[in-house]
Amino acid sequence: MSAPIPHHVTPRAIALAASLLFVSACASMGGGASDNFGPPSPDPRVGLKAGLMNAEEAAWNLRVVSKSPPPPQFVGVTNSDLAFRGNYVIQGSYNGYQIWDISDVTKPAVVAAYVCPASQSDVSVYKNLLFVSGEGLTGRLDCGTQGVRTAVSNERLRGVRIFDITDIKNPRNVGNVQTCRGSHTHSLLVDPKDPENVYVYISGSSGVRPEAELAGCSGATPDKDPNSALFRIEVIKVPLAHPEQARIVSSPRIFNDLVGPPHHGEAPDDIIEKNKAKARGAFYAVVEGETFVLPDRFAANLLDSVVKARGGAGSATATAADSASLRANIQTIIEKRFGAAGASKGPRPGPTQCHDITLFPGIGLAGGACEGYGLILDISDPSNPKRLAAVSDSNFSYWHSATFNNDGTKVLFTDEWGGGGGPKCRASDPKEWGADAIFTLESGKLSFKSYYKMSAPQTSFENCVAHNGSLIPVPGRDIMVQSWYQGGVSIFDFTDASHPREIAFHDRGPVDSTRMGNGGTWSVYWYNGVMISSEIARGLDIFELTPSAWMTQNEIDAAKSVKLDYLNAQGQPKFVWPASFAVARSFVDQLERGKGLGNGRIEAIRGALVAAEQASGMARSTALSALSAQVDGDAGAARDGAKVRMLAGALRDLASASR
Repeated sequence: MSAPIPHHVTPRAIALAASLLFVSACASMGGGASDNFGPPSPDPRVGLKAGLMNAEEAAWNLRVVSKSPPPPQFVGVTNSDLAFRGNYVIQGSYNGYQIWDISDVTKPAVVAAYVCPASQSDVSVYKNLLFVSGEGLTGRLDCGTQGVRTAVSNERLRGVRIFDITDIKNPRNVGNVQTCRGSHTHSLLVDPKDPENVYVYISGSSGVRPEAELAGCSGATPDKDPNSALFRIEVIKVPLAHPEQARIVSSPRIFNDLVGPPHHGEAPDDIIEKNKAKARGAFYAVVEGETFVLPDRFAANLLDSVVKARGGAGSATATAADSASLRANIQTIIEKRFGAAGASKGPRPGPTQCHDITLFPGIGLAGGACEGYGLILDISDPSNPKRLAAVSDSNFSYWHSATFNNDGTKVLFTDEWGGGGGPKCRASDPKEWGADAIFTLESGKLSFKSYYKMSAPQTSFENCVAHNGSLIPVPGRDIMVQSWYQGGVSIFDFTDASHPREIAFHDRGPVDSTRMGNGGTWSVYWYNGVMISSEIARGLDIFELTPSAWMTQNEIDAAKSVKLDYLNAQGQPKFVWPASFAVARSFVDQLERGKGLGNGRIEAIRGALVAAEQASGMARSTALSALSAQVDGDAGAARDGAKVRMLAGALRDLASASR
């Protein structure tokens, strides 16, 4: 079993990130009674029985389609993010990646289990090319499992691997691009103006590698070295016909002039636990004013280095003097190892890197979740992204990822408070911490509207915080499906940006009822009719929406009508709905749910739709055109005129498609 590699190796998250010591589970269904308009009460997610492969489950307004355990090479190793192409799901892992055939979503089948250890193997795909991130110190160019044991090595991979997956069962490594800070995540930009190339934006959040290992790498601050690898991202240009020629073409300094953001204090339960840890002699460091207790395994690795430096055999033979030496130097070690910027005479500097950049070429913008800030970038020139806006928030600890709504008028940022390894959904944790922040977006400027956090309190043995998700393409609504690690999957509607509301969920009990275990959903995305989740230890889960007071069958059918050739987590597509009766009826259902149009008119429109569907050819088109004109006339007096006009537009599209 491979030892997991820390998820985040940034100063703000190092202690908890390094504690990703994961193991995991599967399950049986639980439930509870619900009313028509709110979650079940009592919430069935509270008090679920723990288990590795037999944890109790609860679901509301969705069903589990399949649960597939990882192949043997990946058991006990952290699964990470997902990418999609055709009928295939590519699942990253700290041990490489797995490719699943989901032609039958009830029985996903592994077609390739590619062992190539790296932290954290973030994945993206386009046509015949697969891109895989590597950031840790042990990843090898040859994908070997023995790691890299020297401080400087020409065998180390820290950057992006490029694979040819023309034969998807037999991927071939056709190129690698090395970067100074590695690639924690990356974002793939398909520029509609440049069909010959794709662009990869690199977010690398660990310390800067030695120049002796990669020429040009400098960890000095920009005021001391203008070529510093800090405070910048990398843009890689990849010729599709010659991926082996991929190279860095720019290093935009999108963080210029940002100062250190405000921070919140510590949660009550965290203060208690840290005081207990200090009392028992745990090692800790102070990072940006916050105390981080180092996980035992991580501290043991540091102690091992201290012992070996004096010629000893390792941490098992450590003396009191060794422990004292580590305790005296641990602050310096942490800052040096993880790229802390150090003291400065002016204001504390802002972020030196992004965690995730979500590229939305359909609107020419990107959302950067950049440690202490949320950014909006202009990506109209792929090689030279420009910062348009930056926001910080004292309730946010670690800006992790971003998602736009489909028309680009809103953007949602997630806060990965605790680095993904901590229990941040306890009953005592503030609802504004480790949550989502929802903003409206107009002319490149952000306006805060609300927070959203998964509502069921989790135990102190469940790592839980906001993580990766995507839009569900229900026309006329902004709906998100999102992972919360061991908090499970939550689906919520943020059409009203000031009042987001949960409308479905799935959750499992803790991996272990006696200690923190590693499990839960790393990411979940809507793809061609289903929601697919990367379960950190349990493998691959697939879910399907079920009709409810918050989601009609028409809305589900309309969402399923959107078909994608591929999907990458950090490359957001702009959804386009084909003309269909399901789309039109979705708007009718929404007008009824929101009382946006009188009941008499709603029933009349439904009847007219039934009659039009029973007709064909020009008769159908003529009936739909007449109905669209009538509905247009309804808009002025309607309570929700905007939605009525959406319905009229859908009817016109359907009339045109029926000719």
